[in-house]
Formats: sequence, C-alpha cells, structure tokens
Amino acid sequence: MTKIIMHGCNGRMGQMISDICKNDPDVEIVAGIDIVDDGHNAYSVFTDIAACDVQADAMIDFSNAKAVDAVLDYCVERKLPVVLCSTGLSEEQLEKANAVSEKVALLRSANMSYGVNMLFGLLQKAIKALAPAGFDVEIVEKHHNQKLDAPSGTALALADAMNAAMDEVYDYKYDRSKERQKRAKNEIGISAVRGGTIVGEHEIIFAGQDEVIEIKHTAYSRAIFGKGAVEAAKFIAGKPAGYYDMKEVVE
Repeated sequence: MTKIIMHGCNGRMGQMISDICKNDPDVEIVAGIDIVDDGHNAYSVFTDIAACDVQADAMIDFSNAKAVDAVLDYCVERKLPVVLCSTGLSEEQLEKANAVSEKVALLRSANMSYGVNMLFGLLQKAIKALAPAGFDVEIVEKHHNQKLDAPSGTALALADAMNAAMDEVYDYKYDRSKERQKRAKNEIGISAVRGGTIVGEHEIIFAGQDEVIEIKHTAYSRAIFGKGAVEAAKFIAGKPAGYYDMKEVVE
C-alpha cells in the first residue's frame, strides 16, 4: 500500500483526492497539510508543513504556487517523492523543481489526466503519417470562463509533442485576425474558447485534401486530474531521484 501525505488537503482537489483514496485499497492518506484544520478529515492535518512528522511513501501537492517552495524543501529534507500538481509556478520555482529532482523523485506534468497523456503518443504517431501526406494541423481548446491563461498548458504540450516528432519544423499561430494571407504549411494553429463551466476539451484536427481526422479529449469532471495524481503517487513511490511525468505513468 502506498502511503500519501496530501498537501492542500482541504482544497477542492485535496478533498476530491481524499475521496478517491477512500475507495482505492492500494493507497492511504496518512496525513494532510493545509493552512486550516477544521477537524473533518479522517487523517491528521498539520497547519505547518515543518511540523508534519508522519512517515509516507509520497506527497501529492495540489495547493498553490506560494506554498511550493516549502513543499520542495520539505521533500528534500525528508527524502520524500513528490507529485507536484500546483500551477502558476515561476521560472525560479521551475528551476528549483529541476534541482530538487536531482535529490528526490519529482513528477510534474502539464495535465494529470490519464487520457490526455495517452494522447501524446497517439498524436506523435499520427503526425508522422499525416504531415508528409499534406495534412494541416489545428488545435482547439475549450475551458470555463474563469480560466486565466490562454492557450491552455495542455494545448501547448500537445503541440510540443507533435512538433518534437517532426524535428521542430512547426511554428505556432494563435491569431490570424491581423493578417490577410494563406495558411503556412509549417504552422500549428492553436485556438482558445472560454465559456460557462467547461472543465476542459482539447480537439486536434488533421485537415487534408477532401478528408478530415479529428481526435478529441473531453474532461467531464476534475476528478480525472485527482485520479491521475493518485496513480502518479503510486508510480513515483520508491523511485530514485529524477524528473518524471505522467507519460511515464501511462506507458
């Protein structure tokens, strides 16, 4: 059984992961860390990360960027593998995460969904076959109206995976409204839609002569990200120091 410390346990994702773990016989949350302990969790909660002395196999962090430095320091001190899910990290924090991965196992991905991470390999295989045949590539991503960044990190990661498979020949086009010219062959168009409560949708369009292939992933609940984080914790427990991502979990 994988024993997990849940950092950000009282947040929306922390509580979702807690519920997921209750129904998974292979994992157990042995402690939580959050700024407030209201006593409703089935495990001990520490409001100061430094005070958490519970032994575990991995930590899942689903909090916020302000808390990430303390998480990384704690995991280095305790030699504790960490699944880093907080978003909005600064360049300095990303560099620190890289440095920490030389001391402990660290897993971080643009998207924690199992399905999305399956897409990377599928798209790389598809573009190798379709691009030489003259197919154009477009990505359309849709998210809720509260999302701040556009395009999504996942859309960029999908584009990067295809670009890497083709030896970085593509440029990314985010806006065509200021130009009056034909589409270039060496571009991937990336469009963002924001509205309502859309959890997340990524559609990859391969448009050829008289035929179109569409590959789409739709997230109906944020629970898919929590489930991915739990699977990542199982995967990373006991692993040697290194920088891992979800693509390795689903392989």
